[in-house]
Amino acid sequence: MMHSVPKTMTAVLLTGHGGLEKLVYSRDVPVPAPAAGEVLIKVTACGMNNTDVWVREGAYGTEDDPSAVSTWRRHGNTLTFPRIQGTDTVGHIVAVGEGVDRARIGERVMVDFSIYNRDDDSLADIDYMGHGRDGGYAEYMALPAENAHVVATDLTDVELATFCCAYLTGERMLERARLATGETVLVTGASGGVGSAIVQLARARGAVPIAVAGPGKEAAMLDIGAQAVVTRGQGDLAEAVEAASGGRPIDVVADLVGGPLFNDLLKILRPEGRYTTAGAIAGPVVQLDLRTMYLKQLELHGSSQGSRADFRRLVRYIEERKIRPLVGGVYPLSEFHRAQTDFMAKNFVGKLVVVPD
Repeated sequence: MMHSVPKTMTAVLLTGHGGLEKLVYSRDVPVPAPAAGEVLIKVTACGMNNTDVWVREGAYGTEDDPSAVSTWRRHGNTLTFPRIQGTDTVGHIVAVGEGVDRARIGERVMVDFSIYNRDDDSLADIDYMGHGRDGGYAEYMALPAENAHVVATDLTDVELATFCCAYLTGERMLERARLATGETVLVTGASGGVGSAIVQLARARGAVPIAVAGPGKEAAMLDIGAQAVVTRGQGDLAEAVEAASGGRPIDVVADLVGGPLFNDLLKILRPEGRYTTAGAIAGPVVQLDLRTMYLKQLELHGSSQGSRADFRRLVRYIEERKIRPLVGGVYPLSEFHRAQTDFMAKNFVGKLVVVPD
């Protein structure tokens, strides 16, 4: 049952693939009712991610045509329009559906945005809230009760909204690459949401992160735990990494950039090193010399989102203060176009967060 919840709400609707004009701010969107096994939260903050932009643009291509307008899932599209995007949602439970304990009303929760579609740990059929169902760029959001997690922390709602998608993605990347205590990981795109998360998550594992970041962001990277910083675009990358690492072998490359850097990153890896990626902001289509891969016995891992176990580990890191939030800016929902414009400009470190008006 729902109590003291309005019938309509403000939300940002994605109305199709395209430019910012496809994002429509509306004040009369129906408030969803929680179905059986679900809760309704009043949203207090929602972090912004690259996936929001790429889904809007239809920038994922297909296996047959990398330039095709296509959405996030390779097999079985679940995106319909209009859709409310937004994954990194924090809010307070205000109503529950049938079968959910009413004592949960009032809880502050962080949303595990993943739609797993399976009972095991496989991510083969994974989807997410903001794509397969509505997300958090709204005043209210309905979701399965099992995805609404209380986190024992005194962080603010805005701070808590910086973690989920970026840190879950980063943790899955490191888990797949088996990054271990004492190993060295090179992190590209380190000033972004996922990159800055990986720097901290590597430290939480007892590993040594070396960051690759744009000019002017070196101090911020050192502040969050990077052992050293390589400034992107200045000189030979392999030489710069060797100098930054003090000659330590690079055990893992956690790459979010792709593009022309790809082959250099494989050359930088030690024999039997591991490469893991969850993004390609400099270009998704790369050249691969298979001889580099097989003669050096390299492992290449593609990764996206994370498992339930990855999420539980993330919550533990937050509660144990092993990772900290990086708020790059806060915007009201009514200024969503400005927020996404600033997000695409990448002139910040960490995450941008949207809050209800």
